[in-house]
Amino acid sequence: MESRTRFTVAPALAAVSVVAIFLAGCSSPSASPQATPTPVATANVTIALDFTPNTNHIGIYVAQAKGYFKDAALKVKILPYSSTPAETLVANKRSDFGFSYSGGTAYARAAGQDVVQVYANISKNQYVLAYRASDTSISSPKDLDGKTYAGFGTPDESAQVSTVIKSDGGKGEFTKAVLDTAAYEAVYAGKADFTIAATTVEVLEAAEIGKPLKYFVPEKFGYPANYSSSIISSNAYLKSNPEVAKRFLRAVQQGYEFAQDNPKEAAAIVVAANKSVLKNPVLIEKSAELLASDDYLRNKDGKFGTIDGDQWQRFGDFLFDNKLLAGKDGKQLTQRPDWSTFYTNAFVPGQ
Repeated sequence: MESRTRFTVAPALAAVSVVAIFLAGCSSPSASPQATPTPVATANVTIALDFTPNTNHIGIYVAQAKGYFKDAALKVKILPYSSTPAETLVANKRSDFGFSYSGGTAYARAAGQDVVQVYANISKNQYVLAYRASDTSISSPKDLDGKTYAGFGTPDESAQVSTVIKSDGGKGEFTKAVLDTAAYEAVYAGKADFTIAATTVEVLEAAEIGKPLKYFVPEKFGYPANYSSSIISSNAYLKSNPEVAKRFLRAVQQGYEFAQDNPKEAAAIVVAANKSVLKNPVLIEKSAELLASDDYLRNKDGKFGTIDGDQWQRFGDFLFDNKLLAGKDGKQLTQRPDWSTFYTNAFVPGQ
């Protein structure tokens, strides 16, 4: 380097240089003790569940149990599922974060609520159109025409079912019965013909109790891909607490990464944290293993949490084109929203 003293300098000059260097070293600020970094203040964070505890929430429970939140100077409180949607809790500043899904986020934001997706904890849709495996009258989606659908009352269900049936050459006509969680029992008992079920929960459970389900994947029949589970926050919270949000999602990501590599242990953590609710640890373990083996926790590029903007565009357009979105006044939206405002990758670790 140019600044290094060469060994060919004259002896006298070399001696002077040595003295100068010695004196400079004595007076250098680097010789003084370095100041101790100010520790990050512990922040309180809340996250609201969208349903009873399940493996979609696995990263949160792992982060809590493994101390990832504590390491990030966070004290996290998990708010139990209630009659008030997580989107409403977040928009009204009653929770900092919450679990949602693409449809829930879209309906809430279109109606003027301050919600935005900040993390894709589940990388692809888990929901399928499921029917009894013993029902020989159904072999393709068009066979669902004229059948009874046991539903849950969300705005996009009918459009989803109709799209899948029509894509297979059917008319898209069916009878709908809103039964909520009783939908599965209705299908098992033959009182309804098909329903929407999660491959990582109800499909596994049905097989375990001896009432197996077969199913059609909506994305293979014209229905746009979307996030069946996601983490949301509000722009107000993110603007006021950007660093806390980053620390929170970094710890959350550690939790989901652990679940990917250690699904059995992660499942045990979820069960241990919810003993009064989760009575079937075998089912939880199977669900966690399926999430890991079928890459539900990371996208096709192997990344955790990254939100696909093109996917949001296609799904949002589907909702708008099917007249499923209402504004603050409850009336149908007439102007297509800017879907890029419905999500942000700004707080996803590694972005």
